[in-house]
Amino acid sequence: MSVMYIRGGTPLEGELTVHGAKNSVLPILAACLLAGGPVTLHNCPRLTDVDAALAILRHLGCGIRQEGRSVTVDPTEAAGSAVSEEQMRSMRSSIIFLGPLLARTGEAHLTYPGGCELGPRPIDLHLAAIRALGCQVTEDRGIHCTGKPKGGEVQLSLPSVGATENAMLCAVGGTGTTTIVNAAREPEIYDLQCFLNGLGARVRGAGGSTVTVEGGLLLHGGEYTVMGDRIVAATLLSACAAAGGRIRLRGVDWRHLSTVLSVLHQAGCRVQSRSEYVELFRDRAKPLRAVPTVRTAPYPGFPTDAQAPVMAALAASEGCTLFVETMFDSRYRHVAELRRMGADITTEGRVALVRGMERLHGANVEAPDLRGGGALAAAALGAEGVTVLSGLHHIDRGYEGLETMLSSLGGAVSRRDD
Repeated sequence: MSVMYIRGGTPLEGELTVHGAKNSVLPILAACLLAGGPVTLHNCPRLTDVDAALAILRHLGCGIRQEGRSVTVDPTEAAGSAVSEEQMRSMRSSIIFLGPLLARTGEAHLTYPGGCELGPRPIDLHLAAIRALGCQVTEDRGIHCTGKPKGGEVQLSLPSVGATENAMLCAVGGTGTTTIVNAAREPEIYDLQCFLNGLGARVRGAGGSTVTVEGGLLLHGGEYTVMGDRIVAATLLSACAAAGGRIRLRGVDWRHLSTVLSVLHQAGCRVQSRSEYVELFRDRAKPLRAVPTVRTAPYPGFPTDAQAPVMAALAASEGCTLFVETMFDSRYRHVAELRRMGADITTEGRVALVRGMERLHGANVEAPDLRGGGALAAAALGAEGVTVLSGLHHIDRGYEGLETMLSSLGGAVSRRDD
């Protein structure tokens, strides 16, 4: 079993370029099924979720070639329409293959997806979108969809990121014009639009609440560079807020991090946002301050994926901060592990009250999920003593070499097989 040893008390210093976004590259990889030729993706992070997506593409008949952070997907010989239960369980985002499979082959056979246990994340919105595009859906020991998608209006009851992406991908490979109403507005959806349009699709409106897709166009191959991961950036900034010091991050758009940067600024960090980088400075001699309520919300609100890392930083602060989680039922699984490090946090339903401590202490902790793992690493960097962090398989899903990134910024972090 691999564990991470983290010795706290050393301020972070340095600069790095944030790797490609997990939440962007996964739908883009699924979208490669719609291309008429090979597609090369640059800035593709080396993550276990990416490995799982590539395994699904291979299973469906795609050729795959990897060179560093560049991946070439050749879908010209792809013929399958089914994804196995084992592959579906390997990651929550496996459901994103539903739309492009249906658009490419006229049928899709999947089981229910796996991934982090963050409470109920029903796929009803995905299936409703598929039905709105004229396809038939049967749920019988799995999900079975048939029919050629055609234009229509997809009304999402909630701005679901995954359902918006699935509707876009299904509509691109169908006929007619599709309008997606109450679409999610996350930057990763705009990245998907840019990728599709680069292959010859006509998609507009991503980043707003209405997305329009003109279907029926033949897509070609091409090249694309995946956007930087704003949640990885938020985790590194939270780590610097916890440990003190100064870090500069390149490869991310500060506007995608504005709500996170605002909270860290209110907590006493100095933030500089430029077109080419984001920089954060925290004087370790001065404690962080509690901030007004942090309430997660769909983009452009405070991201649920950044809630755990920011909470980890504010666990050692002056005053009390209230967190309200509006997105998922079970997003506080990291709290029990932070308590092992001395944090004073109480939860009730979707509310968490953080009573700031002077300093956390090292402990043996386990990552309960992807972002909770990043949060525990951030907390450990600001704590006294050594923290032993296990459960790294969760962290590897979305952080490419987290220990390497933190070490490059001066953190005393190492990974070992115990």
